[in-house]
Amino acid sequence: MLASASPARLATLRSAGVEPVVIVSGVDESQLDGLPPAELALQLAELKCAAVATRSDVPADALVLGCDSVLELDGAALGKPRDADEAVQRWRAMRGRSGVLLTGHCLRDVRSGRVAAATAATTVHFADLDDDEITAYVATGEPLHVAGAFTVDGLGGAFVTGIEGDHHNVVGVSLPLVRELTAELGHSWTDLWSAG
Repeated sequence: MLASASPARLATLRSAGVEPVVIVSGVDESQLDGLPPAELALQLAELKCAAVATRSDVPADALVLGCDSVLELDGAALGKPRDADEAVQRWRAMRGRSGVLLTGHCLRDVRSGRVAAATAATTVHFADLDDDEITAYVATGEPLHVAGAFTVDGLGGAFVTGIEGDHHNVVGVSLPLVRELTAELGHSWTDLWSAG
């Protein structure tokens, strides 16, 4: 089960042969503030996972995955921008620079109650966009719905000049890390291919 409304996370898992049931956690992300970026991403993932795993309609044999991403730039955690103006300011700060996309992952085995959690980090290098490109990109609306105000698998892909680390993590879910967490809980990643 995927405790996330992210269509990119769902598409990534589906392309990897996993067909999760999606239940949006409804967690108020603003309740955690002032934490270092990596800790923030992990704690939000844990909260989202717990909110879904403890629901009465979740099957006893489910594995529940919660994820949350932030972009660390200059030591600050950048989630989804509040509005278009903030997205423009973000891109002016990011252009020609690099940031670290951090995704917290929390996987819970509902039957045993065991939890495995970790944060994946991927360095993202941004193109040196001019103001017109930033304005045009923000006007599409795409940057308003994603952590860090960019995508690598959509219109924003042209503005990412390089990635160091797991590409899937930048989309919102690190497949290699989820495989490791699955194994930590005593399950086989390949067994998930036929589930669902």
